[in-house]
Amino acid sequence: MKRLYKLAVLSTAVSAAFFTPATMAKGADSYPSKPITLVVPYAAGGTTDLIGRALGASLSKQLGQTIVVENKPGAAGSMGANEMVNTKPDGYKLALTPVGIFRQPYLQKTRYDPVKDLSYIAAFASYDFALGVDANSPYKTLDDLLKHAKEKPRELTISSPGRYSGNHVAIVELAKEAGVQVTHVPYKSDSEAIGALMGGHLDAVMSTNVIIPFMESGKVRVLGVAAEKRPEAFADIPTLTESGYSVVIPSPLGIAGPKGLPQEIVEKLDLAVKAAMEDPDFLKVIKDYGVRTYYMDNKAYTQFAIENFENEKDVIERMGDE
Repeated sequence: MKRLYKLAVLSTAVSAAFFTPATMAKGADSYPSKPITLVVPYAAGGTTDLIGRALGASLSKQLGQTIVVENKPGAAGSMGANEMVNTKPDGYKLALTPVGIFRQPYLQKTRYDPVKDLSYIAAFASYDFALGVDANSPYKTLDDLLKHAKEKPRELTISSPGRYSGNHVAIVELAKEAGVQVTHVPYKSDSEAIGALMGGHLDAVMSTNVIIPFMESGKVRVLGVAAEKRPEAFADIPTLTESGYSVVIPSPLGIAGPKGLPQEIVEKLDLAVKAAMEDPDFLKVIKDYGVRTYYMDNKAYTQFAIENFENEKDVIERMGDE
């Protein structure tokens, strides 16, 4: 932790050498004076893309400039962070930053370092991970499901949209907490996994908020949510902690710029994000997709990034070959 903190301080010091107080103040006063590009590290049309576009529309109102969304899918949602490495720190190119960017450097070589190469502006939303079964499943409760897993190790199949996704982490952590062994079946997306569940090819899925329409229509039964407290969209569903398993998997979605982004610009953008969270149009999109608003200002988000990057190493080690 101390090492990471020193890295963050060093990064700030290097940035300061290039931006004097007078330069920063002048830049912040006139900023923004042209359109801003927001890199969304997922394909167009998905939940994160639609939320990113809604945020961009609201930021456009707050800042008086057009926000141009640029989709760059791939690399487990880390393409936005990659893009920031060679981006000029003037605030005209930013990126959505999902929590997976802190895990990816431990899984493969990345162009970016989450602590040294990004200026964290604010977090504004959070996904939740819900454990669901088909409506016709014999498992009525979480205890029913885990009882089967204890009696027949590895027989129970649970899906996620890929190895080392937040969903996968939630599966592994729950299995370890419950002292059971399950078989993880990775799919390409939550939607594909839910389709396989309803087709009788799986026992359960650990899904993001994509599961909500299936839950509301009665096609899927949600047994628990890996959240600290019950999210509004899952108000009638117990958290895994309530069920006796201390599994809380935070998944905030935020916005960041390249290293060296002047603090005055960071704070102006932070205030615009905070204002967006009171924008009825933005809140409607968030609610429509069952995603929670979750605000962290630039200081809190930066601290979260430092701590989460360190913690992810332990998470990966605990997962092993699961």
